[in-house]
Amino acid sequence: MTDREKGIMEAFDALEPDEKRLFNVSNVNHLAWSLVILLAILACWLAAALVNAENQRHALMTKQCQDRVFKEEVDKTCLLSVRSREHWWQHLGYGLGHLTPEK
Repeated sequence: MTDREKGIMEAFDALEPDEKRLFNVSNVNHLAWSLVILLAILACWLAAALVNAENQRHALMTKQCQDRVFKEEVDKTCLLSVRSREHWWQHLGYGLGHLTPEK
């Protein structure tokens, strides 16, 4: 093999892809970020459930959903659509701040 052929072969060897850097390597920990997103969704779902439960509890405590015919009974259709406070964040704040029921 002559020097010219050797130079051409080295040039072609330099064009060969480096197998160590051929594939993209991500430094992002996908498992950790997936867990963060899952926990954020769970926290939002629990907050929505707390708001709904506190809305119904407050409506029952203030007797906003009394049955009109039987005064000791509760109108269950009213409980599904009642807004006992003005905003949802008031329910959330009360629910997070008062962990035990009032006596």
